[in-house]
Amino acid sequence: MLMDMIISTQTVAGILGNFSLLCGYIVLHFIGSRIRSTDLILKHLIVANSLVLLCKGVPQTMAVSGWKQIHSDFGCKLLFFLHRVGTGVSIGSICLLSVFQVITISPHNSRWAALKITAPKCVVLSLFLCWILQMLAISDKNITKKIDFGYCSAVHHDGTREALCAVLLLFPDVLYLGLMLWAGSSMVLILYRHKQQVQHIQGTDPFPRSFPESRASKTIFLLGSTFVYFYTLFSIFQLVVALFDHLRCSLVNKTVIIAACFPTVSPFLLTSRDSSVHRIPPG
Repeated sequence: MLMDMIISTQTVAGILGNFSLLCGYIVLHFIGSRIRSTDLILKHLIVANSLVLLCKGVPQTMAVSGWKQIHSDFGCKLLFFLHRVGTGVSIGSICLLSVFQVITISPHNSRWAALKITAPKCVVLSLFLCWILQMLAISDKNITKKIDFGYCSAVHHDGTREALCAVLLLFPDVLYLGLMLWAGSSMVLILYRHKQQVQHIQGTDPFPRSFPESRASKTIFLLGSTFVYFYTLFSIFQLVVALFDHLRCSLVNKTVIIAACFPTVSPFLLTSRDSSVHRIPPG
């Protein structure tokens, strides 16, 4: 019962949070506010987060409320497909956001300086490729053994083959995570060097003012770190569910909760630091 309440509360809060944030961006668009490249990336991140919640949290909430399972094989496959696409686009969007920010805050004498002008022009294409590649990467699999996920039943091969399929599906995500780790460490290094320069210029001032790019970078770094933490937990739980039949029933609800953690938390994280995000320069 406690798990069911957590899932329901988490799903409702996440959907409302993402919907409110998306509405905020739409309002800014219609009132003629300047649209930045980072705003477009964040919109796609919000859509991807909503997709994860709708395909994971909502069906589970319906199941605990007494609704019938989705017996259709097509319906189950569609839910799993959309959830995987949403998760993949989320990590792709955060990766793109991190790399874009590294280019934005890099010094003008760095090797990334030439990309400051061209990077914003590549955002739309990068986001389009992110959606397409995620859809193409997920292939249909033959199935032999049934699993009950509460809201939907699916079947799969033996644990070893299921684990192999999971590894293949996770390969693009590992590349994204690698880029995110590089971008995060690069942001920390650039901000550290900038802080040293500011302290040298301002001398003994104990409260130097931070520049907008610094606040924005901290927000993006926090967003990426939060995603990596929850994504790692979700991957571990998913692997355990695939390999160990006797633990599956006890871990299904916990896996759903972990999968919905980042989509639920991220809109509130962005809203609380909204001034930093929207002051990111266009590059």
